[in-house]
Amino acid sequence: MAERGVRHEQSENRMRRVGEYPLWIGTARDARDIKGILDAEIETVVDLAMEEPPVAPTRELVYLRFPLLDGSDNPGWLLRTVIATLSELVRAKVPTLVACSGGMSRSPCLVAAAIATVEERSVDGVLATFPGPLDVSTGLLWSVAEFQAP
Repeated sequence: MAERGVRHEQSENRMRRVGEYPLWIGTARDARDIKGILDAEIETVVDLAMEEPPVAPTRELVYLRFPLLDGSDNPGWLLRTVIATLSELVRAKVPTLVACSGGMSRSPCLVAAAIATVEERSVDGVLATFPGPLDVSTGLLWSVAEFQAP
């Protein structure tokens, strides 16, 4: 019997798989759900949430942190580095979770840029194929399109 006033919640995994790649978009909460990550056989977590504290991953997970803002104020070198890194993970088909605070803007935008780079498509065209709701910042989308690797 549960103690009075204590809530017992199950881990709620909100990660969304994207396309044919072993690639998921998620939230900061998903990035901290190590059991959910391991259950999904994810090998790499890419954390894009500047306003969230870093994740404490297990030793077997690769953890990459690129602190981005949800807008147009990110340095070009950082956007190019994120896109290039994610593109390589996509090409290598490494099971990867890309997480930002709410999983609605930075994560889908940068994942779309990586897939667009690999498949030689437009970022907008790739975003249109993503499952679930999106709320991508226009400034971020323009910046990412400008710095997308050729």
